[in-house]
Amino acid sequence: MATVTYDKATRVYPGSEKPAVDQLDIEIEDGEFLVLVGPSGCGKSTSLRMLAGLEDVNGGAIRIGERDVTHLPPKDRDIAMVFQNYALYPHMTVAQNMGFALKIAGVPKAEIRQKVENAAKILDLTEYLGRKPKALSGGQRQRVAMGRAIVREPQVFLMDEPLSNLDAKLRVQTRTQIASLQRRLGITTVYVTHDQVEAMTMGDRVAVLKDGLLQQVDSPRRMYDKPANLFVAGFIGSPAMNLVEVPITDGGVKFGNSLVPVEREAVAEAASQGDRTVTVGVRPEHFDLVNGDGSRALEKDEPAGLPVTVNVVEELGADAFVYGTAHVGGEDKDIVVRVSGRGVPEKGSEIHVVPRAGESHVFATSSGERLSD
Repeated sequence: MATVTYDKATRVYPGSEKPAVDQLDIEIEDGEFLVLVGPSGCGKSTSLRMLAGLEDVNGGAIRIGERDVTHLPPKDRDIAMVFQNYALYPHMTVAQNMGFALKIAGVPKAEIRQKVENAAKILDLTEYLGRKPKALSGGQRQRVAMGRAIVREPQVFLMDEPLSNLDAKLRVQTRTQIASLQRRLGITTVYVTHDQVEAMTMGDRVAVLKDGLLQQVDSPRRMYDKPANLFVAGFIGSPAMNLVEVPITDGGVKFGNSLVPVEREAVAEAASQGDRTVTVGVRPEHFDLVNGDGSRALEKDEPAGLPVTVNVVEELGADAFVYGTAHVGGEDKDIVVRVSGRGVPEKGSEIHVVPRAGESHVFATSSGERLSD
């Protein structure tokens, strides 16, 4: 087992001036499951391929354990990669596919058989060892690809969107299997996905990339509770965090017809950057519905909070998501509110919401950086 270090690792493709990955700095602990996540084209797969030796590193270094592997060929890095499209040999059986790398390495047949059988037992593939890939389902093929990686007993697993070809139900089931398998084996794993739900449910830590730049690397819980900037705040969470630009007033920020108290330091820092507004972020579950009786209102003859017109209600049983529109700063803004499944508002009606005390996030409008603790 080993640690993995990206030390200001940079990749610039020929003919391009802008790096695909720009000075990536991450230290991955021994046995850790790190997920690289971000939108298409953010550099996550390039980062993984740099670690695998499939892409050149134009600046900085990559280390596995104490070894600098920056310019080593893939075969000398002691890594195993699981691809999106399985990459199985169609003419070989499951057992032959899983043991092929060991056969090439000259491992004795009896040892190959033992390792393949052990891996098949872990992955629940024992009864399929004699079958060809075409006789397997997508989920079974993906497990074979994982088995091929496991039998090599590498220092690091690399996984490039391994679940994207599976249907939704199977994807949920397989991601649980991968996460529990990784914990059992204790092998350092770097996993790439564009699905932030996958990232949040599988990783010990999550690294968010945008345009080749690392935005934040943290545990899923801390990233959800304290996103470093507007991009992470809008990307992590399903449904996404509501982000509303609001004016700064004495003692807080004006949210509709209510004053939302925020830390004095955050307001002072925003003002020092020349901002007259801040962007307030509120998770759908952190809105409180308020009665139209003027309580908590700035102006007594107006209902408290931000008025939201209900467009669509997504009922999920125990709770529901209200998708609505609010008029903020002269423009219409989409707002999502989670409400109890027992008191769902009518489509076309108006509700008034305020952020729950202590649950709002404040970001600088100009830089996008987090201002609140």
